Formats: sequence, C-alpha cells, structure tokens
Amino acid sequence: QVVLVESGGGVVQAGDSLRLSCAASGRTFSARNMGWFRQAPGKEREFVAHINWSGDSTYYADSVKGRFTVSRDNAKNTVYLQMNSLKPEDTAVYYCAADRRAYYPSYSYSSASEYGYWGQGTQVTVSS
Repeated sequence: QVVLVESGGGVVQAGDSLRLSCAASGRTFSARNMGWFRQAPGKEREFVAHINWSGDSTYYADSVKGRFTVSRDNAKNTVYLQMNSLKPEDTAVYYCAADRRAYYPSYSYSSASEYGYWGQGTQVTVSS
C-alpha cells in the first residue's frame, strides 16, 4: 500500500515558479515509477511528467517540456515537480501517482491506467 500526499500548490502570477512535493508512505517507494498529472476545470486529467524508479529516466508532456523538472529523493520518499515560467494554462489540480508495480519499465508512462496509487491533489492557480 502506498499513500501519497501532495503539497506546494498555490496562487502565483504568470512567469513565477512553484515546486510541488509528493511525500509517499510505505517501504516500496524507491521501487516505483512516479508520475505527475493535472486536471483543469472541465477538462480531462492529463499527463505532465514521469520519473522512473531509479531516477535516471524522465519524460514530459510537450506543453511543459523545458519549463518543468521532475526529480525524486528516494531517501526521503519524495518526488518533486519544479515548475518554472508558469502560464495561466498551467492552472489545474496537480496529482502525483505511483506505479502499481515495482521495478517496472516505463512503457506507457503517460497513461493514467499505469498508476495504481494517487494523491489527493494540490491546486495551482496562475494569474495573468
């Protein structure tokens, strides 16, 4: 069982930065791929970023590539999402998610169905 808790959301202006954190409980965090997704009002949940269990592979949605950076600290059971140059269209609830399998290749990292554990989400609002 993995419990995920996001933090770090808030209200910022366009061009600002935020760092989201996702703290995980359980002893298997370091064995799981982790993802970040977001959902804006009236829209479907979409993939944002992925980091594999060892931290040496990352993937990003085209809309955030070059602005967002995903990282993890397995000693702290935490995954981060550094968001720079924020835009109003980044406004959404951001969710972290953990792969339901351990030590699994990142085949379909952008698919929500690959993840079996989800946090409650943290709101990010970017004003223009």
